[in-house]
Order: sequence, then structure tokens, then C-alpha cells
Amino acid sequence: MRGSPEQLLPTPVGDARVAVSAATGPPVATLVLGHGAGGGMGSADLVALAEGLPPRGITVVRVDQPWVVAGRKVAPAPVTLDRAWLAVVPQLRVEGRLVVGGRSAGARVACRTATALGASAVVAVSFPLHPPGSTRSRLDELLAAGVPTLVVQGDRDVFGRPEDFPVDGSQPYVLAAVPGDHGLRTGRHRPTPADLEPVVTVVADWLLARP
Repeated sequence: MRGSPEQLLPTPVGDARVAVSAATGPPVATLVLGHGAGGGMGSADLVALAEGLPPRGITVVRVDQPWVVAGRKVAPAPVTLDRAWLAVVPQLRVEGRLVVGGRSAGARVACRTATALGASAVVAVSFPLHPPGSTRSRLDELLAAGVPTLVVQGDRDVFGRPEDFPVDGSQPYVLAAVPGDHGLRTGRHRPTPADLEPVVTVVADWLLARP
């Protein structure tokens, strides 16, 4: 993304890459976002958040995990992802509240590490509640985040549609349904900024409503 300075930061499992999109005006929060198992910080939804949130006073930091920086095609085990994330976030300049999040596998990492990092909240985009066609649930990771959590889920996501998430008022998360599949595509092609405006709006509104 143009205008987002990138730098490499060391971790115990190799260098990670970060891109910072600074808030316009006094920042109210810094949102650190991780990517999914199928791509890096250039995912359309992460780019849309990095473009749409800074004018609303939210700095966005996108993180490429070391395996992406190294050019590997397959993500390592969750424990390795968590080690890298736990090393990167404390090196960042945080202005306002620290919020961690990401899409898909990145959302899982954020949930697993939020408490250890002292984050005030989690933003989970396209949370992979279960593998496609499987009943094996990852709900325990979402419930264990330990901080207020926003789940932004596509209405056609094969990793978990909005109706697959239990919502009876007792859960420590807020569920927001938006159009799209797991990649938040509403058609056959990469989502456009207009397609992803509902995602940007719901994340901004939720973060700005929090004290």
C-alpha cells in the first residue's frame, strides 16, 4: 500500500515485516493486524482497513509473519506464529489503545495472545470457526481471548457462517455479519474498496464506541 512505511523487525523465528498507516489527527487506538494462512498483508480486507481507518483516528499496523517474509508457501504451526507475533507487537509504537486482530489464521493468533500482550480488544475478521465440512470447532480460542472481541464474518463463509456462532448474550464477543465468502468476496473477483466498506465501517464504529 502506498504511503505505508515498511520495516523488518526481528523475532525468534525470523524477521517479520510491518507496514504502518498512521492515524490522521490524534490517534484513539492502534490496531495491529495479522494475515491469514493463504497470503500476507496485501489481503484486500487488511488493505481496506489500513486505508479506511486512519482518517477515523485509528493507526493500522499490518504484519507479515516471518514465513511470508522468507518466501515460504506453507504457514508453520500455531505456536510458531504466536512466538513471532508476541515478539513483534511489543516493538511497535502504540498510540492510544492497543487492539490486536487479523483475518482468518491471523484472527486466531490475536485471540490466543491478546491477554499476554495487554491488548484492550480484538478484531477478528473471517474467524475460521471450523475447517470447511468439519464439525471440529475453534470456538474455544475465540472465547479465551480474554478481552472484548468483534467478529466480522462473511454471510457465505464456509469456515463458519454468522449463524454458526453461538450468540445469546453470554458470549464475550460481538458478531457482525457482512456480505461475502471467507475472503469477503461478493463475486468471483478480489473485493473492491466499495465491497469492503461495510467491514471498515463496522470495525471503526465498534472501536470508536469503546472507551
